[in-house]
Amino acid sequence: MQNVEDIYALSPMQQGMLFHSVQAPLDAVYVEQKVCTLRGPLEGNALRRAWQHVVDDVPALRTAFLWEGLDDPLQVVRRHAALPWIEEDLRALAAGERERRLARFLKEDRARGIPPSSAPLMRVALFRIEDDVHELVWTHHHLVLDGWSLPLIYRDVFASYAALRAGLPPPRVASRPYREYIRWLLQQDRAEAARFWRRELAGFDTPTPLPIRGAGARGGGDATYGDTEIVTTPEETQALRAFARGHALTVNTLVQAAWGLLLGFETGTDDVVFGATVSGRPPDLPGVESMIGLFINTLPVRLRLADRRALLEWLRDLQARQVEMRQYEYSALTEIRQWTAVPNDRPLFDSILVYENYPTDPARELGDLDVRIESLKSVERGSYPLIVKAA
Repeated sequence: MQNVEDIYALSPMQQGMLFHSVQAPLDAVYVEQKVCTLRGPLEGNALRRAWQHVVDDVPALRTAFLWEGLDDPLQVVRRHAALPWIEEDLRALAAGERERRLARFLKEDRARGIPPSSAPLMRVALFRIEDDVHELVWTHHHLVLDGWSLPLIYRDVFASYAALRAGLPPPRVASRPYREYIRWLLQQDRAEAARFWRRELAGFDTPTPLPIRGAGARGGGDATYGDTEIVTTPEETQALRAFARGHALTVNTLVQAAWGLLLGFETGTDDVVFGATVSGRPPDLPGVESMIGLFINTLPVRLRLADRRALLEWLRDLQARQVEMRQYEYSALTEIRQWTAVPNDRPLFDSILVYENYPTDPARELGDLDVRIESLKSVERGSYPLIVKAA
């Protein structure tokens, strides 16, 4: 127990992620790679020390998960967790060979996975491509971080890096520990949440199928994954935002409506349910906007497409139900499905929609540093057959 700082329960989302991670370890589900180019003069040793400083300061980054022999899994915060760090100089290689080396590393790195029982659930690799160009690969498990937390960590890392380069002690990370959220979570009213979800999902008993062959398969080392990207033009994006603003709607509402209509059209279903990922950061928890950890939750969204109301009225009703649902974002999906008429051997939904609207951009968090983040890319794999992201 010498290296144990704290022990507490998991959030419902963490429980689900841990289950899928243990069930299919070869799939590396919920293991994420963030790859970016750092352009400018960079001192690798100072950057390594900055990353370790942030790990030392943030309990979520020193957390491991234990489940064997326990009635309920627990998360254990270590007093110290040494950040695995790889640094390679590729300047002597030809451009094509550098690209092949990086591609091979990314593939091998993902195949390694991240055991949830060993902290920290992250590692960093730094490749020097040219004198003032580096590729940074940050691999972490989704169990300890959500998308909102990522720019906060980049900010703290580079603030620490700037201080170390100037010969100053790095600043302390100003963030409340994640266990404060778990404490808040345990105080919420499950009975009130049950009433809401029973009313919201009353009469729904048949999961919305996906118009994809074999889409219901989950887990297994032979699963096939692919990515497709669709980019709207600036004019299309501006028009969408203008429409939302002009009718007091959020873009998220429009995206959810579009996805629900597409599912209904493709499957011939007029009562559609899909999952939506919510930030899960309760406004009544002080300091939650700067806390680092996993706050997101995935909750069902129901759209009745046989509704004959005018489009704007239908959209406003959808948004009003989104606002009401925010009061119950803490609900565990495992409990929600028990409050429905969906058979126990069927999933509540097979697709989830993620609308990414983070408060900050990592590329803007470098202050006066002469180093810039470019070409930030993300590689990740979830446990659902179909994940739709909008940003």
